[in-house]
Amino acid sequence: MTGGGVYPAIAVLQALEGNVDEVLWIGSQSGMEETLLKNYKVSYQSIPAAGLHGVGLRALPANLFQLYRGWRQSRRLIAHFQPHVMFFTGGYLGVPVALAGRRIPSVVFVPDIEPGLALKTILRPARKVALSCEDSLPYVPASKAVVTGYPVRKEMTQWSRESARAHFGLPVDARVLLGFGGSKGARSINNALAACLPDLLQNMHVLHISGKDNWAEVQAMAAELPKNLREHYHAFPFLHEDMGAAFAAADLAICRSGASTLGELPAFGLPAILVPYPHAWRYQRQNAEYLARRGGAVILEDGLLMEKMKTMITSIMNNEPELARMRAAMTRVSSPDSASRIADLVRAAGGRAGGGK
Repeated sequence: MTGGGVYPAIAVLQALEGNVDEVLWIGSQSGMEETLLKNYKVSYQSIPAAGLHGVGLRALPANLFQLYRGWRQSRRLIAHFQPHVMFFTGGYLGVPVALAGRRIPSVVFVPDIEPGLALKTILRPARKVALSCEDSLPYVPASKAVVTGYPVRKEMTQWSRESARAHFGLPVDARVLLGFGGSKGARSINNALAACLPDLLQNMHVLHISGKDNWAEVQAMAAELPKNLREHYHAFPFLHEDMGAAFAAADLAICRSGASTLGELPAFGLPAILVPYPHAWRYQRQNAEYLARRGGAVILEDGLLMEKMKTMITSIMNNEPELARMRAAMTRVSSPDSASRIADLVRAAGGRAGGGK
C-alpha cells in the first residue's frame, strides 16, 4: 500500500483484514503517516520523493533526483517483499513505487474527482481504478473504472449523535457547528470564525479544529472570551480517533473541500458550507461543486469569508427544514460499502483470497 490518501487506504486495509498475510506500507519520510499507522498491523517503510507539478525550474532537478532515489529504494523493497498486488491512493510518492512495480497487478483509488498528475501516471499500468463518484468517469479509461465511493475508517462511523455529544460535553438539544481546515488548519477560515465567534456562541456550540499551526492563536482567542461563551467553544488542534465524534455531533460544518469531504460528510449526512482552497489547482472546487449540485452543501468563496460567514451559518442553522433537506441530500451521496468494494478489487487483482506476501 502506498500513496497520499492515508485514511482511505486505512479503510481499505480494515476491509481486507483476515484476507491478507502481510502488508507493507510505503510512505513518506515526514513521520506523520508512520505515527497514524501505529494502531494498525502493518510494516512501514519510508522512501524519498518530491512533486513535479507546479515546481519551478530551480527546484526541478533536486525533485527529479528525489524521485530517482525513491524509485531505487522502491525496487529494493518490492524485490524483498514480493507483493501479489499493490494498492495506491494518490500522491507523488506513489510514482516511484508504481514505476518500480509496474509488472505487479495494482489497484488505484482516485480520492478527488479529477486525478492529479501523479495519479494519472500511477493509474496507467493499473488493473482497476476505484472512483469516489461518477463525475470522475471522464478522466479514467472505461475498461478500468469502477465507481466505489470514498472509503471511511470503521472507527469513524461507530459514533452515534448521542455518544458523540456526550464525548464532547455537548447538550443533546444544542445547535452545533463544526469548523475545520485539515491537519494544518485553514488560516482564513480560522480568522473569519474568530471574527464572528462571540456572536455565533450566543446561539450555538462550536467545535473548532484549528490545525496545529494555528493552535497558539486559538488558545489566546479562547482565553479572551467571556466565561458564559467560553463554555460553548470547544477547540482542538487536531483530532484523529475522535474525528468521527466531531462529525456525528455536528449539525453543520464549515470546512475546505479536500477529497475526504466526498466521503466523510456524506457518511454522517452532515450539511456543509464548503470553502475551496483558492491557491491550488481545481480539485477542491470540483469536489465542492459535486456536493453542492446534489444539495448537501453550499459554497462560500474564500475571499468572502469575513463578509458572509456569520450570515450564512446563522441562516442555515436557524432554518430546520433547510438543514433537514441538506442532511437528506448529503446522506444520499454516501457509499457505506465503499471500503469493501475496493477491497474486492484488490483481492481480485491479486488473484487469490488475499494480497500481500
